[in-house]
Amino acid sequence: MKLTKRDVYLGRGLGMWAWLLHRVTGLLLVFYLILHILVISSSLGGSGLFDPLLRLLQAPLFVMLEMGLAAAVLIHGLNGIRIVLFDLGLGVRRQKEIFAVLMALAAALWVWAVLVAYPNLFRVL
Repeated sequence: MKLTKRDVYLGRGLGMWAWLLHRVTGLLLVFYLILHILVISSSLGGSGLFDPLLRLLQAPLFVMLEMGLAAAVLIHGLNGIRIVLFDLGLGVRRQKEIFAVLMALAAALWVWAVLVAYPNLFRVL
């Protein structure tokens, strides 16, 4: 399917989705870093404040959020490599292929990271 100038302007091309994905993952990473600083700074209040917070962060919800964090880091980082390549004038005409390869690499690395970090999570009885 060939994109028209109107489609590109309205953001219907793959480049627009890659741009949006990069911005969203970047914002998520900034939000995570702020929360991370707050959690680590709570250790200054002593173990009475820090230990319950660490127990909370080991709950299944936060484990799932950590997996999402790993995905965001991989997607943002690999998409950043794509952007650097384009800034250098490399692969501009192969945007779809490069994006697909890098996102497939992100997915494969994410699966590997989850299996390494949480080996018991997917164990079948």
